[in-house]
Amino acid sequence: MRTVTVTGHGEARAVPDAAVVRVAAAHRAAGVADALAGADSAAKQIIATGREHTTPERIGSTSIQIWPAHDDRGTPAGFDARHSLTLRCDDIEAAGALLAALATSVGDRLQLEGVSLEVSDRSAAETAAREAAYADAVERAAHLADLAGAVIGDPQEVVEGGVVSVIGQVRAAKALAADVALEPGEMSVTSSVTVAFQIH
Repeated sequence: MRTVTVTGHGEARAVPDAAVVRVAAAHRAAGVADALAGADSAAKQIIATGREHTTPERIGSTSIQIWPAHDDRGTPAGFDARHSLTLRCDDIEAAGALLAALATSVGDRLQLEGVSLEVSDRSAAETAAREAAYADAVERAAHLADLAGAVIGDPQEVVEGGVVSVIGQVRAAKALAADVALEPGEMSVTSSVTVAFQIH
């Protein structure tokens, strides 16, 4: 039995409807204890503000660091402490309001590490990408079989190469009087499928 094996690729688009906000509470002081206490105070304020915009289980610490600080001339300038947290919001508008509220409540001790947008339910996009990948595999196999003077028959083996989600960048993020506007853009979900077809 002759076969032809091809790999098809598919893509589907989805609009993000959730957001992950990564921030840090930072504080510099002359001593280690004071630096850590300042960062801890700011982190508690981040958590309190975060709970006004999302649920407690969606707020978590990711790291706590402290290191010697130096000025521009390399002279020791106390210690820097940093408490990083991740806050997840099921609503993009809520994430924008959260950012504005954090800037107000935490002030200069707040550092924004990044905002990423996500699709809360990717199953429909993943299915569409998988279907597109299989259709692409059929088209590729038919073309190769035609070049060889044959036609494709039944599939003999199907192996999914995986579904990869690539989150699009935030296209716009500007400070407004009431909140921070986040434009969702689009997310690309890709899939690959390897199929062995009988040819005759």
